[in-house]
Formats: sequence, C-alpha cells, structure tokens
Amino acid sequence: MEKRKLRDLEVSAVGFGAMGFSHGYGPAPEKNEAIKLMRQAFDLGCTFFDTAEGYGNGENERLVGEALKPIRNQVVLATKFRVSNEEAHSKEQLEKSIRNHIEASLKRLGTDYIDLYYQHRINKDIPVEDIAYVMGKLIKEGIILGWGQSQSTVDEIRRAHAVTPLTAIQSEYSIMERMFERDVIPLCKELRIGFVPFSPLASGFLSGKVSVDTHYVGDDVRRVITRFDKENIHANQPLLDLITSFAEEKGATPAQISLAWMLHKKDFIVPIPGSRKIERIKENLGAAKVILTKEEFEQIELQLAKIKIHGNRTDEDIAKLRFKK
Repeated sequence: MEKRKLRDLEVSAVGFGAMGFSHGYGPAPEKNEAIKLMRQAFDLGCTFFDTAEGYGNGENERLVGEALKPIRNQVVLATKFRVSNEEAHSKEQLEKSIRNHIEASLKRLGTDYIDLYYQHRINKDIPVEDIAYVMGKLIKEGIILGWGQSQSTVDEIRRAHAVTPLTAIQSEYSIMERMFERDVIPLCKELRIGFVPFSPLASGFLSGKVSVDTHYVGDDVRRVITRFDKENIHANQPLLDLITSFAEEKGATPAQISLAWMLHKKDFIVPIPGSRKIERIKENLGAAKVILTKEEFEQIELQLAKIKIHGNRTDEDIAKLRFKK
C-alpha cells in the first residue's frame, strides 16, 4: 500500500480505527475474531492502528496490544489519554498524572513505547502549553515518538506546536463533515502536521448501506447521531446518489469513493476507518488504490457544493447515549 507521512512517522495511506471492537457500534466480535481481523488488516498492507485508553475502559488497548504483538515493530501504534482538572492542580502534578496514564497504556498494550500519543480532546482548563511540555519530555525519553491533539482549534494547535511540534491532529472529517477544511487542515499543511480523520465514512453512513429501517441497539452511537434520524437519511439521499454514481463509473464502492476523495485532497491526510468484517476491511484499505483524476475530483467538489448536508455527529449528542434505554 502507498505510504504517507504524519510529520516524521511513515504510515499506510489508510489506517485502522479499532474502537468498534470494544464499544460504540453495538455487539462487538469475539476476542479471537477481532485479533484475527487486525492481523488480516496488516497482511493487506495496513501499518497504522488507532486505539485509546477510554475505549472499553482500557480493554481496547489490551486487545490491540495482543493483536499487534507479533508485528509490533512493523506498525505505527496510536493511543490517547485524557486528563481531568483534578489531575492538574500544578504542572508537577499534571506531568505525574500523564506519566501514570501512559504507564497504564504501555502495560495494557504490552509495549515499551507508543508511536503517536494524542490528547483525547482538549481540556479547556489546562493550558495546551503545559501538555506540550510534558509531551516533549516523553519524546526525549523515547517513551513516545510523536504526539497529537484531537478536535483542537487553530489557536490550540499553534500554541502547543510552539512548545513541542505536533505530529498529527485527529479530528472528525468526511464528505459529510468538512468544518476543518477552513482553517485546521491548511494550518496542518503550513506546520507539516499530519491530519488523521476519524469517522471518515460518517459512522458508516457513506457506505450507502444505511436505510430508514436499520435498527441500532445498546451502545451504538448511531442511535444518537442526528444524520441517522429517519428524516435526515431521506434528506441526504442526493449525497449518496452522487458518490454511488462516481463509484459505478470507477468500478468502486461508495465508501471507497468517499475515502479516495479525502486521500486526493492532501498527501498528509490519513483516514482511520473502523470495521469488524473482513469484507469491509478489504474495501476500506482498497480505497488507497482508487485514484481520482483531477477532473473527477473537481466534478465531485462541484456537485458537493450544491448539496446540503442534514444532521451531524457531536460529542454532546453521543453523551446522551448514557441515558438512552
């Protein structure tokens, strides 16, 4: 598979988001099946795997660590941490707290270093400069090779980057959610920071397989993401018609066109779709081989400009899932 650079980290052009193996999308596959799927993704050319301490309360890190153990030095492993106000009453306490987080992640992952360590959302009460300073120390010690932020603003990126250069920004980005095109992605280009889209297929909406009759249960976030409201599924049909039309012309799938579109955008963009079936994994990774011509890309952009997107995905909506029966 084509390789790309997240600053100094070389990764496959399409990565793998492992969250769904633990929570977020309804019943997860059995452990051995999940491990098998991640190893198959590697065999298909994927060398970039993403997890977080918060996915399944640490269980996702354990799962990813076990899956990647035989190939640890052949892959780039990313995980994430969160720090609360209670953990940051002073700079000294903040550093101690972050070190506690990373030591726990290293143990769960079964490794002695992490390639890419993200702050999993910005805590507005903790200066990003203080976080960046600790990341710099961890990099010097070889505990992490690079660091990043998630869903951060231009101001937060600039301030943190001035202390310790950022490797990547991981934020939501897809044909259905393009808010970071205005300022964050251009800034990443300026500062040579990689951009890693999560939900690059809009939580599966862009697969073209969602219908008003699809029923979601349990901890499936699609129960509260508004683009999956029945009226919005109907309203967004013009978008699906567009990508389906291009998919038919290219001998590809709607999901592959959606990923190929963002891969064409910038060479430092590396999406991390997640899937729990080998057919979908092959499809997603295969998007790296779907090359849009300049004319095809411009035609997609022209048509997208005429389409209004209905519904979105927000952290606030997802938080409502805890209270949903």
